[in-house]
Amino acid sequence: MQKVYLKHKEEVLTALATNRTHGLTSSDAETRLAKFGPNALKAAPTIPAWKQFLLTLKEPLVIILFVAVGLALLSAAYDFFVTGNRSHGMAAIYESIAILILIGVNSGLGYWQAQSAKKSMDALRNMADHQARVLRDEVWEDVPVAELVPGDIVRVQTGDFVEADVRWLRVANLQTSEAHLTGEAEPVSKQSHALTEKVELGDQTNMGFAGSMVTAGNGYGVVVATGMETELGKIAKLMNDVPTQKTPIERVVHSLSKKLMIVAIGIVFLTLGLELFKAYQQTGNISFEILAASLSTAIALAVAAIPDALPAVLSIVLTIGATKLAKNQGLIKSLNSVETLGATNYIASDKTGTLTKNEMTVTRFFANGAHYEVEGNGYDTTGDFLPVDDRDTPAVECFLQAAVLNNEANVMQDEDGRFQPFGNPTDVALVVAGAKGDIDRATLLEKNDQRDIDILRVLPFDSTRKMMSVVIKENGQFKVLTKGAPDVILQKTDQVVDHDQLVPIAEARATMEKVILDFANDALRTIAITERAIDESLALHGETAELEQHLTLLGIAGIIDPPRPEVKRSIQTLHTAGVNVVMITGDHAATARAIAYKLGIVQKKDAQVIEGAMLDKLPDAELDDVVLEARVYARVSPEHKQRIVKALQRRGQVVAMTGDGINDAPALRAADIGIAMGINGTEVTKDAADLILLDDKFTTIEKSVAAGRTIFGNIKNFMRHELTTNVAEVLALLLGVLLMTGPIGHVSATTPTLTALMVLWVNMVSDAIPSFALAYDKPQADQMKQKPRDTDVSILRGMVGRIFVRGTVMGGTVYIAFIWAASAGLPAAAAQTIAFLTLVFGQLWHVFDARSTTTLYRRNPFSNVKLLAAVSFAAVSSLLVTTLPFFNVVMGTQMLTWQQYLLVTVLPAIPTLVLSGIKEAWLAVAKKK
Repeated sequence: MQKVYLKHKEEVLTALATNRTHGLTSSDAETRLAKFGPNALKAAPTIPAWKQFLLTLKEPLVIILFVAVGLALLSAAYDFFVTGNRSHGMAAIYESIAILILIGVNSGLGYWQAQSAKKSMDALRNMADHQARVLRDEVWEDVPVAELVPGDIVRVQTGDFVEADVRWLRVANLQTSEAHLTGEAEPVSKQSHALTEKVELGDQTNMGFAGSMVTAGNGYGVVVATGMETELGKIAKLMNDVPTQKTPIERVVHSLSKKLMIVAIGIVFLTLGLELFKAYQQTGNISFEILAASLSTAIALAVAAIPDALPAVLSIVLTIGATKLAKNQGLIKSLNSVETLGATNYIASDKTGTLTKNEMTVTRFFANGAHYEVEGNGYDTTGDFLPVDDRDTPAVECFLQAAVLNNEANVMQDEDGRFQPFGNPTDVALVVAGAKGDIDRATLLEKNDQRDIDILRVLPFDSTRKMMSVVIKENGQFKVLTKGAPDVILQKTDQVVDHDQLVPIAEARATMEKVILDFANDALRTIAITERAIDESLALHGETAELEQHLTLLGIAGIIDPPRPEVKRSIQTLHTAGVNVVMITGDHAATARAIAYKLGIVQKKDAQVIEGAMLDKLPDAELDDVVLEARVYARVSPEHKQRIVKALQRRGQVVAMTGDGINDAPALRAADIGIAMGINGTEVTKDAADLILLDDKFTTIEKSVAAGRTIFGNIKNFMRHELTTNVAEVLALLLGVLLMTGPIGHVSATTPTLTALMVLWVNMVSDAIPSFALAYDKPQADQMKQKPRDTDVSILRGMVGRIFVRGTVMGGTVYIAFIWAASAGLPAAAAQTIAFLTLVFGQLWHVFDARSTTTLYRRNPFSNVKLLAAVSFAAVSSLLVTTLPFFNVVMGTQMLTWQQYLLVTVLPAIPTLVLSGIKEAWLAVAKKK
């Protein structure tokens, strides 16, 4: 049924073919259950584990490695079954095994990340694991929630959950908490009359929504929607409809991988062609033996052209970043999202519970003719009253005592020292204010020589009267204490207490109305506190209407869900870093604007607020035009939040969305990175998020953005180092193919400069392990004063020239070392070993240069102890593989003389030191100019 809240309740009952006194029959219920399905939320289809693993094998880099495995196995088969060269065949087998292990490591890491998929729908379904009180066959009975159907008559009372969407038929002081849908902390008072105009979800006062909790009163109504048709179900649909999208770093790596795949394929075919051409020139024919020998070089080049360690190192670098975030109270669920934080340029934040504490608090009050500010935030009872005028401090005990006695709420500390509220949030706020003035309800009701107070009657709040009253007997005198909406209270007030004097309301009305207006302009919700002396007969037998008149106004409290104290500074820091903060809330426009102004999100008190009703009228094209300038959205639905996020993304923005309620979950899923509150956030929100703030502090987002930028800088350093090594490897091998037209000493023309296993060792040990340590480098001092990076710009921008210059020099040095060794009459294994160690130590020296965007002379080499340890390990282990017999057989290495070891350790440092020195001199000249 559409817009049920606009229809008369009898019309709703007729449309649903049900009866408020009989309910549905059991047979009707069964028929409808078969038609509409169970009252449960459908789960999104899950990808089987085996398919998730196979998906990790389709990456371009992995495909090339599989091709290399195939070539190695073909070469081994030829050696075993044709030439009988078992040693060469075993070398090819070792190569294929090593490459398969590498594929397994990379795919295993990818699979592990995929297995950490979100469980949002499971958490949503768990919310419905209750019983409901239903009228069936004229009898009230408890039935499983899943069996509720449209047309069922259901009954609720305080503490119950609303288990489906319900149109209320009759209510008695019924209030429900709908914060999970609307984001509003204040419970909503319900009524049963039809509304006259279209309103947003938070204003549909004759409706109950699945997942809401009854905070006061009772009532019954007719079920109008179940399962996926409820408002909660619509959120579930929104979450299912959001496709999983690649993070910026995933897009960068995927694009780079495709380019490298094309380069690798080209190099392999070029190598095979050149090798076969050389062989044909020398022998006049091309044999299978020559083809097999050429394959060894082609395999080595295929492996060399690919940054094999890239996926593994990237995962580990991101894991290290995630560990750092955890120390800052940020739990990251998706590794690739760690880096996304650094590229974020819009943070779309929910208000309630994120920017504010979700703890209604008295922040100001006017009592006994004077204004007071109230210290402290939230439910913590620590704080004091600060008079606006230090010379004007009349007593306010009567005001506080009336607020606390006319109250059924309470605040208690839990085992962790946190204050937990019990009762209506407005009442809780008054209780906390009383505690700050050392006035406690339980203490007031204790009997002693000075005080004897009894509560005789309680007249509960209802939405019609907009008031609550208690009748008390204090030291033999009878009083009625009333609190409620000021506009209603003033109509029933005869006099106002002003500096312990009673002033007629006619004289005080203008002052009171100004106080109420000033509070409202600051987005404070107001509540008036009154008392009235009465006789015993009226106290015991008087009607509500008789008691709640001729009141004496004691004061007016201003209540708001206060901003978190640390948020304003964090927003300033984010603005400096070029990150825009946007508030998106289901709360009222005035409240949203006031909070946004206090936090510095907007700079003007009358800043524009875009409301949900306005969003409904804006087509996507017009929303795209205003979305980059808008900073505050109010009275929005989950669909609106998701639409705002998508509009920002269409304008090329990287969007982080924060929230704590179920209503935030779809937008969190749609955003580039979803951020949930860890303490006050719902399980649904946490499961939909990529980052969970364990301390619920917005400041943690600021630290996370800084960490993300640091991680991206370290990833760039790693990729600069990795790709420089790849260029060196490819060049060293290609020079051998292009320039060695005949044998040199004991080295044949088809002997590759490096074996495939040597290349794998370099990539996975002497290159990858120091690269891990780059993740521990400290950030640049000014990183939070820079604008977010442009995700459309290649990660290689600005460093391609440096990579090719450094890689060319390093690769040339490796080839020269190989030719020198061959010319000196060393065997092929020794020449390859010298080339191998020249490459290893060349890159180990280069890693210190890769740490800096300028030169290695600008960074202290001892500032990263982990890098020194990694370099030492890589150096020692690489030397060992040339001395141990097992590796001599598997990798084709050979032990060298100590003079040769000294040369391959020290001489590769010269190119890095010289090139950095040249750049340092150039920078110094440029600075002077």
